Amino acid sequence: MDFTATIRKQFLGDRESPAIEFEGQWYTRGELADYADGIAALLRQAGVPETSAVGIVVRNRVPHAAAILGLVAANRSFSMIYAFQSPEAIAKDVAKLGLAAVVADREDWTAPVIEAARAAGSLGIAVAISGPRVALVPQLSTLGAGPFREAPAEPGIEVLTSGTTGAPKRIHIRMPVLERAVSSATAQVMPDADEPPDLVFWPFGGIGGVCQLLGATYVGKRMVLLEKFNVADWVGAIKRYKITKVGVQPTVIRMVLEAKVPKEDLASLVFIFGGSAPLEPATQQRFEQTYGLPVVWGYGATEFAGTIIAWTPDLVKRYGEAKRGSIGKAFPGVQIRVVDPQSGIEVAPGEQGYLEALVPLVNPDWIRTTDIASIDADGFVTLHGRGDGAIIRGGFKVLPETVVKTLIRHPAVLDAAVVGLPEARLGEIPVAAVELRAGVAEPSEAELKNFLREHLPSHHVPAQIRFVERLPRTPSLKVSLGAVREMFADYAASN
Repeated sequence: MDFTATIRKQFLGDRESPAIEFEGQWYTRGELADYADGIAALLRQAGVPETSAVGIVVRNRVPHAAAILGLVAANRSFSMIYAFQSPEAIAKDVAKLGLAAVVADREDWTAPVIEAARAAGSLGIAVAISGPRVALVPQLSTLGAGPFREAPAEPGIEVLTSGTTGAPKRIHIRMPVLERAVSSATAQVMPDADEPPDLVFWPFGGIGGVCQLLGATYVGKRMVLLEKFNVADWVGAIKRYKITKVGVQPTVIRMVLEAKVPKEDLASLVFIFGGSAPLEPATQQRFEQTYGLPVVWGYGATEFAGTIIAWTPDLVKRYGEAKRGSIGKAFPGVQIRVVDPQSGIEVAPGEQGYLEALVPLVNPDWIRTTDIASIDADGFVTLHGRGDGAIIRGGFKVLPETVVKTLIRHPAVLDAAVVGLPEARLGEIPVAAVELRAGVAEPSEAELKNFLREHLPSHHVPAQIRFVERLPRTPSLKVSLGAVREMFADYAASN
């Protein structure tokens, strides 16, 4: 049975079986199917062709989960649009995507979005938890003339990248590839239907959230859905259902430590797995010592349809201490190498270069990343920064990740972000935004600069450090470097 057929079988299974808990209420598979059937009926009645592109303005809510599952079960392509942006930005996405139909929460059908959909000729479908659950938007109740973008020849989901360094990009993930993505997102340990429910909180618009939703459905598991991550609800779900494993981002690790969650509240967990960004070794070690839990980390990207390099629980037992700081080893069936950025020739073990990967199911060719990495003689991979984010200060290279890792070592710093700004004399200069720990004495800018000078060459020290209450983040909880750069617009103008 192929992937979509399995999703269809599970999704349309026992209608009375509980499927998703959301805001304290359980929703059955039958209720999810009702949402999906309602959307399918409206598309059919309006004459939306199977070959035309459709989209979902996606939120981590029950109707949106049902819409995603229903379209996957029907083997129908669709595009994701983040709801976590302004109405004008959503409208811009709707206008440029050329969609025959748009599914969105009732609250997201604002005047700008309605006007953009009307101009495009899109059918508008509103979904909601209460009231009419699936209904046509009155101003968008018939299909316009288009022209509408054709869906890809091979059905799949157009998911969004995280948007860390710029606007999120859409990448088409074919349905057969989703099975690999789902298995790759669970530390190579496929979930079991009899386990406690999955805790789902990664945004549905990206590959992480899609994998969480489809992974639980694929094996017939229940799930607890959080619209947005917060420590109290996350811990509450773990305690309530005695959840044994959960996937997280680095920000979650830091927030749990900062909140001083009691060890007994996480007693049911066997291990924590995660990715989306590097986790500094000191933070990992502190978490493991505090909670007695192994942290199983990995590396992947939307372009790879999920994770391609990771630790497994077995690798942690055998090499955890000896290889601390590594992101693990390549998945079975995945080939990796590190090449010289200029020549493209593979470098020797231990040497740094650009990471490349060959994932046959995704692409027959090697895919080059801009991640600077090294692979040791045992096949363990270590990331050293991003080549495309390197700051060249007067001819000297500064990797922002190196500065961030050092800043986080200061006892007052919870998290930080470093970006480059143009500068007339040196070409570029680094600047830093710093989020402090609660309840600690605030250091001065000079103190942090001196701390950096003790550990790094002088050209790594930011020209300016600003303290912020909260670092700006993308829906996937990564720091938004574009937003950080905007914080320093006045400083950049003065240089």
